Amino acid sequence: MTPLHHLSAIEIRDLFCRGEVSAVQIAEYFLRRIEQYNTSLGAYLSVLGPRVMMKAESLDKKRAKKEPVGRLAGVPIAIKDNMHILHEITTCGSNFLSNYKAPFAATAVHLLEDEDALILGKTNMDEFAMGSSNENSAFGPVQNPWNAGCVPGGSSGGSAAAVAARLGLIATGTDTGGSIRQPASFCGVVGYKPTYGRVSRYGLVAFGSSLDQIGPFTTTVADAALAMEVMGQHCPHDATSLDLPPESYPLSKDLEPGTVIGVPWRFLEGLTSEARKNFDDAIQVMKDKGAQIVDVDLDILKYSIAVYYILATAEASTNLARFDGIRFGIRSKNAKSLEEVYELTRKEGFGREVKKRIMLGTYVLSSGFQDAFYKKAQKVRTLIIDAFEAAFNTCDAVMMPVTTSAAFEHGAIQDPIQMYLQDIFTVPANLAGLPGISVPSGYDSRGMPLGLQILGPQMCDVALMQIAYAYEQATNHLRIPRDYE
Repeated sequence: MTPLHHLSAIEIRDLFCRGEVSAVQIAEYFLRRIEQYNTSLGAYLSVLGPRVMMKAESLDKKRAKKEPVGRLAGVPIAIKDNMHILHEITTCGSNFLSNYKAPFAATAVHLLEDEDALILGKTNMDEFAMGSSNENSAFGPVQNPWNAGCVPGGSSGGSAAAVAARLGLIATGTDTGGSIRQPASFCGVVGYKPTYGRVSRYGLVAFGSSLDQIGPFTTTVADAALAMEVMGQHCPHDATSLDLPPESYPLSKDLEPGTVIGVPWRFLEGLTSEARKNFDDAIQVMKDKGAQIVDVDLDILKYSIAVYYILATAEASTNLARFDGIRFGIRSKNAKSLEEVYELTRKEGFGREVKKRIMLGTYVLSSGFQDAFYKKAQKVRTLIIDAFEAAFNTCDAVMMPVTTSAAFEHGAIQDPIQMYLQDIFTVPANLAGLPGISVPSGYDSRGMPLGLQILGPQMCDVALMQIAYAYEQATNHLRIPRDYE
């Protein structure tokens, strides 16, 4: 029998539904893999062994009684640790929330559990989702499964590494400026960022409320489509949730006739030679599939990093104001007055990167600077949205690399500006609220994965997933890292 970790989520579910493997066997198998590999990998912050075994036992009883089972029956899933699981700790990768037990479940988690998923645990992340390398977690960095000397990407590095190493077959992530797509590219898995509002943010600890979006990491595009069918539902608890019916994602290995792909050639600067060749090869694959390739003018995206780091930090400074040592989380033991509770709790609880972004956000929102920075950034954001709308008038999707190179080594980037520029190709989708996907597109000379990014118009998630599936079926770059086979 094929080892369970070599299968896709859909294949595992079908095995379970046919009675060829029990949910208890699946849960035990992946819990053993986590026990074997996670100490060195650092992908999981907590493992919910007793909880997942209770779920597996109840699922086996349900199947034995021939009762209907969910669309994710028996599928092992990991949850990024900024999303609530009822009665479990949500740390957000921060010491501040090391004692915070969630009083309710995130809508996305609730939907996954309703479809009989096996929730294995919570994954590591950059503190409060602020980072591009997963080096900012208060609980230690995550290693890239392809090379332990390299970063897995961030901020959802734990989820990406868990799926790449097959310590789970689906994992949730959040994407505020590329935090699903970039680690997916670095770890050689599929990462999907839905249209803003397609997946409810209720129960997600907010970073940038107009930018955050929950999405899946998977080993195949078909598994990502399955996860989106489950999570992409309207939620009355989230004012930004799109009031649309759930979507189905029928997939075909062929592109729709007449598919037009736009490429912003003038924007593609700073790529390594290997990343550029990889992207050119991906374009050729789409041409061979019958797509027409056209040039699109998205030169304005060169301002996207500046716009993003004004708006995202401004929203972060507002959202993180609630962490005051009064209502939840830790409280400084050294505080002797109310003012010291605020000051010392934040000083001791937050890490360096979080403090830096809060201060940046407070600065751009401060009196005298709001017009110069925040309001101007909002105007440029509108121009970026307009540029994408103009581009999509001439094409069905936009293709570009996910990153300028494959994963870099731990500690290799010390300059914060250079670290922020890691997101140059991913933040535009968040600013415009677009769906985007990273699909494995090959490997560099070191054997490190590279990803292809495809963006679609708002609310065209199904069509975008179809294009990604057609590319995946034509190339099949999916592999398991050698140390985890």
